[in-house]
Amino acid sequence: MSTTGSSVAAVVVAAGRGIRIGGGTPKQYRRVGGQAVLTRTLAALGGHPALDRLQVVIAPDAAAFYAECVAELDPAVRAKLAPPVEGGATRQQSVRAGLEALAQADAPETVLVHDAARPYVDAALVDRAIAAGREYRASVPGIAVSDTIKLVAEATALVSRVRETPAREALRAVQTPQAFAFASLLDAHRSAASADLHSFTDDGALAEWAGLDVVVFEGDLRNRKITQPGDLIEADRAFSDARNPAMTTYVTRLGTGFDVHAFTEGDHVWLGGVKIPADRGVLAHSDGDVALHALTDALLGAIADGDIGTHFPPSDERWRGASSDQFLAHACALVRARGGRIDHLDITVLAEAPRIGKHREAIRARIAEVAGVPLSAVSIKATTTEKLGFVGRAEGLAAQAAATVRLPEEEPVLDAQAETAMRQG
Repeated sequence: MSTTGSSVAAVVVAAGRGIRIGGGTPKQYRRVGGQAVLTRTLAALGGHPALDRLQVVIAPDAAAFYAECVAELDPAVRAKLAPPVEGGATRQQSVRAGLEALAQADAPETVLVHDAARPYVDAALVDRAIAAGREYRASVPGIAVSDTIKLVAEATALVSRVRETPAREALRAVQTPQAFAFASLLDAHRSAASADLHSFTDDGALAEWAGLDVVVFEGDLRNRKITQPGDLIEADRAFSDARNPAMTTYVTRLGTGFDVHAFTEGDHVWLGGVKIPADRGVLAHSDGDVALHALTDALLGAIADGDIGTHFPPSDERWRGASSDQFLAHACALVRARGGRIDHLDITVLAEAPRIGKHREAIRARIAEVAGVPLSAVSIKATTTEKLGFVGRAEGLAAQAAATVRLPEEEPVLDAQAETAMRQG
């Protein structure tokens, strides 16, 4: 394992399911003030000039959620991101996965471990964490406890007998980011795993078990962790646009698209970003993927930003034979640039052949990957035209698509004449 002088990296733990908060989407991917919690957390950490690298740990099935969060980050922050790694069954296992990934590259001298569900972290707290991490092998942020704490005999009972009342002056509520000498924390995690201990919920506690002296530095009362549904509501208020201190209001828009291509000589067609063997190809300037072309137009329609020909004119030789997934990626980026969220993508392919049944899941997965949405947000169907029309005569194939997106509601803009009329009326 090598080191890079005084370099600092952060492991961001985002592999949890967030079941206590309810709903089907983990809390780190819920939107507050128009952006996902994880996006805000990464932006806050990645914007710090002393942090060189961010190693995010995600659940095995969260790649699409993660891609959507990353797409909204500033390019300078994205440049600091290492490829995400999959977490384990416990938080401790997830942290170790992040540490091992960092160890495979040039390992940092200092590492911060931070919860994805703490988006309020600010530069001053990161400053204190880095300073403590460089001076001590193990350090955690803590805030004084204002409530009286009781130690009870039966932790799971509805009514428990008090065993002890600790002096609250000596108590601290521990937060993240916690800061460590990288080598010391990695050794502690490996030792715990060797001892078949996997349930530490706090890296400071694991460091204590491993025999490290753990110090507490000043935390931040504002650095709350999103845990309950009410925390999401509060975070949405806190992060909403200053012009609208209440929750950001979104409007749902539906866009549709349609595309058609004639058959020509060839041995394959592209549908939904997947190459499908066929007895003919299609006549097109690009790769002729009718599904992605229709879907691109649907997204552009939802944000009222022209059509695919406006953005990628067929007269431009740059797009000759081009892969259509870049057209879809461009449209998705335009949606997110407006603070929007893609909710659902639905495609119907009209063709006598080729049949897409056995390729359906591959197409859904590819579209989800390009668009940065969950697999459950992509639907593709196919039908024939009962031998009617050019599709029925097997002269070509077509696709129609619908895209549902949410955009921040804009305040109405009135021209001078309309404003005068309103005032006089």
